[in-house]
Amino acid sequence: MTSRQTKRVVIAGGTGFLGQALARHLADRGDEVTVLGRSRPKGDCAGRFLEWDARSLGDWAGSIDGADAIVNLAGRSVDCIKTPDHCDEILRSRVESTRILGEAMRAASSPPPVWVQMSTAHIYGDPPAARCDESSAFGYGLAPNVGRAWEHAFAETKPAETRGVVVRTSFVVGKTGGAMDRLGLLARLGLGGRVGSGKQGFSWIHINDMNRIFERAIDDETMTGPYIASAPNPVAQAEFMRALRRAMRMPIGLPAFEWMVRLGAPLVLRTDPELAIYGRYVIPQRLIDAGFEFEYGSIEPAMSDLFRRD
Repeated sequence: MTSRQTKRVVIAGGTGFLGQALARHLADRGDEVTVLGRSRPKGDCAGRFLEWDARSLGDWAGSIDGADAIVNLAGRSVDCIKTPDHCDEILRSRVESTRILGEAMRAASSPPPVWVQMSTAHIYGDPPAARCDESSAFGYGLAPNVGRAWEHAFAETKPAETRGVVVRTSFVVGKTGGAMDRLGLLARLGLGGRVGSGKQGFSWIHINDMNRIFERAIDDETMTGPYIASAPNPVAQAEFMRALRRAMRMPIGLPAFEWMVRLGAPLVLRTDPELAIYGRYVIPQRLIDAGFEFEYGSIEPAMSDLFRRD
């Protein structure tokens, strides 16, 4: 039996929760990982770290030449108050980083044969009840507009000979890091209940499955174009929080009226209230059709794993 060939993978914007989880996942399977970021992550960096500003060419561009794959996760967090300045940063951080990566690839003598590009499942907007897949119409508002611009920049700058995979990611749940830290804190304080009607869609994916989707996008030469990265069973917000409380063994979760969230989210949590008030139900139809098997397809087993007491 022949051993698997080691791959060189560059993760742009790889210093956050998602990027570091992917870097560890790829390193564990034997790949050589280079992480591009504005600043070194706290603690040990999973992979070789190179500083970049996500706007201009520099020494970092040499890591792309001869690499087997590039994964672009770069973009300012949307977990913030949507001031005009923040909205501008959210858009520019995604578009400019994508364009400069394309410039670096075109300048390389041996560019990566595959480029896996992060996008957002929020591109479908916030329909109250519709279940969206890759064939659905895009939505209206800041997030869909940013998603369109992000994917347009990718299509515009990707070298023609490079296989491109766009991963429209939903809410990623993991044991540490990301927005689950905040949701877990709210649940521990007894505040992890229904928000508004509680019927708004909560599309989610376990970090293990997220890593496996990225892995498959890198390895599977038949994958191309956009894919929704989300568990096949989205739930309502109230059901998601109920599963979270069960896993944490928290018996109560006080509900919050919409007006409470609109006041409290920016004042106390310094974030956008609409992240909790609205939502969407998305289905990863292309992954399902391709035979991808989710390790965590339903919310209860996913939450049980995240809060398992070893």
